[in-house]
Amino acid sequence: MLTSRPGFSRRDAGPTTIALLVVAVAALWLVDRPAGESTTSYVGQLLGAESILLLSIGLVLISTLPWVEQWFDGIDRAAIWHRRVIIAGIFLLLPHVLMAANENGTSLGGPLGVVGLIGMVSLAVWAILPRWQSVVPSPLRGLILAARDAPGIREVRRLFGGYERWRAWHRTTGLFVAAGFLHGLLDGTPWDDAPALRWVYIVSGGIGLAFYLYRELLARYFMALHDYQVEAINEVADGLTEIVLRPLGRHMEYVPGQFAMLYLEGKDGWHRHPFSITSAPREGRIRVTVKALGDYTSQLGNLVEPGMPAVVGGPHGRFNHRRGTKRQVWIAAGVGVAPFLSWVRAIEDDLPHDVDFFYSSDGVAPFNDEIAAIAAGNDALRFHPVNTSVEGRLTPERVLEALGDDRRDVSVFMCGPAPMLRDFQIKLRSNGIAGRRIHREYFDWR
Repeated sequence: MLTSRPGFSRRDAGPTTIALLVVAVAALWLVDRPAGESTTSYVGQLLGAESILLLSIGLVLISTLPWVEQWFDGIDRAAIWHRRVIIAGIFLLLPHVLMAANENGTSLGGPLGVVGLIGMVSLAVWAILPRWQSVVPSPLRGLILAARDAPGIREVRRLFGGYERWRAWHRTTGLFVAAGFLHGLLDGTPWDDAPALRWVYIVSGGIGLAFYLYRELLARYFMALHDYQVEAINEVADGLTEIVLRPLGRHMEYVPGQFAMLYLEGKDGWHRHPFSITSAPREGRIRVTVKALGDYTSQLGNLVEPGMPAVVGGPHGRFNHRRGTKRQVWIAAGVGVAPFLSWVRAIEDDLPHDVDFFYSSDGVAPFNDEIAAIAAGNDALRFHPVNTSVEGRLTPERVLEALGDDRRDVSVFMCGPAPMLRDFQIKLRSNGIAGRRIHREYFDWR
């Protein structure tokens, strides 16, 4: 089993596979280099082949096939690695363009390469724009803020703004990868003298494109979809809404802590978004908690009403406290409490673990009374609500103090803002908690 070796876990399998494939392709190109190839051009073409490999892996990772989720220990981690390999593949294109000139290239290969390059770079920039403040140096942010409402820029933002519009264009990724793949196949110079390189290139690119075609043309026929109806919309707190869905047919079976792809029909049409399930499986209903973060979520109360249809896809995710050790810490911040709500609400008998549950919120935490009541009836669950407006931020030191000195067999489960969780991960590992026992729910990728 993958978990049998100390320091190696199921979630290492996917990234390790990617690294081995990249190294194997590089090794083959070094061993099978044809005579007479210019070093500069050959290295440039190697980088192009590695770029196609990484971009193809990116297409595999968003194919929605169950075994991909299992191999990467969750669809959220697969999505994160999709983003990483796509970015790495695009970065390799720059030295490829500078080094791999082919004066005898075909008339079609060159234009296809340009189309693929421009398309992939454009999609990458578009994906980064909503997070521009995290990549732009602080001295330049004021200039961008001043310019974004200027005439012309405002119209461009309106044209390209919105998650649904970006998602629709993101589905063209495979077409630009196909253009780059064909460019390499037509203009690669080592192919005639090194058929092994050609076939490895064809297989690596072909597999990615096959997965892309499956996702776009066939996946919809194999997805597990369940018909539901909006039963209630409850205002939990300012900017926080709970949607209650009742099944119209077979109830979707799920494990507490999983999430689902929710398709909701609003007054302005259908909306698609992944949400953590906050209900317990025995309820016979599905509950999700939605925070107003933009797009249609901030207008949810006006767009969706009881009685409207909904479709639930999934379930997805592998955030499960039963994979942890006897001694556990749960850390939730803000709307990151969602998967923990499902865990807590699913408690029927005594917990099989000894748990300290820290829940950080600005003000009195939503669901505070419900969680406190459940914890009061279960000695294994100790609830620590943290009102940051009164007590300040929850710190790793406070969590470590609750754990005591023996931290060797502690499992930690966290869900919340990425900067906070990164800080906790670093501090907890440096204080004796094994990295393989720190589990994050990457809900921010959604």
